[in-house]
Amino acid sequence: MKFECVPLLQVQRDLYKLPRGFERFREYLRTMIDPDSGDLKLPLVTMNPMGKDHLPPFLDKLLEWDADGEAARATAEAQSILKTEPGEYKVCLVVSDDLRGGWTNRYTTEFDYRFRQKAYYKRGWIAGILWTSETYTPEQVREEVRLCLFRAASIQRHGYARTLGEMLAQESYAMSQTARQALRMAGSIAPTLDPDDLAYTREVLASYLDKIDQPTLIAALYGDAAAHQLGYLPLGLSPRAGLALALDNAQKCEAV
Repeated sequence: MKFECVPLLQVQRDLYKLPRGFERFREYLRTMIDPDSGDLKLPLVTMNPMGKDHLPPFLDKLLEWDADGEAARATAEAQSILKTEPGEYKVCLVVSDDLRGGWTNRYTTEFDYRFRQKAYYKRGWIAGILWTSETYTPEQVREEVRLCLFRAASIQRHGYARTLGEMLAQESYAMSQTARQALRMAGSIAPTLDPDDLAYTREVLASYLDKIDQPTLIAALYGDAAAHQLGYLPLGLSPRAGLALALDNAQKCEAV
């Protein structure tokens, strides 16, 4: 795989310099969409063009310590491992407003981010999301980028995950490869559960590994809080239980 890192954080910051309203939204569309083809020019779909006053300081902090540069370094490291894989992609960071963005649901947006990136991949983009509800360090940004790149490699090899079992395998692979690069399993890779909760989660999800419907998938991956928020049937799971299970699977792979 060949990667080109494209810095887009300043582009997003400049959009927030415009008054909040139609002028900014119109410039957002001009920035994102190619005027000749009407197709996507930059992968800013998850950006909130109507973002409020908390967004400029969030972006300023990322720009202050050159988060785009950290993304470029992580991309170069991953490319050395994935150089025999096919495909050419542009890599970037996009801020998604899950804190005060009315049109961004964290669970559904993150689900699409992990498992439904075909439209971006088709256009040669891999976009790493940074969430406004989180606080990032340079290492956490590098980890997020690595996850995106190894996730894309997994999809190239095995196709798009449809079942819960395939989704857990995809995320476990991305996490294990990211951990090898980071030389650790800690950080922003995924949440963890205590051993009893983890064993319970594994037992519960064993009956759902072949499921493909979104309500079950989100309840399994993100737990009861997500299910209740979206009106889905809960499975009796802790927050982000399925992702914690994927991380545990990755840890077991690393231990072998």
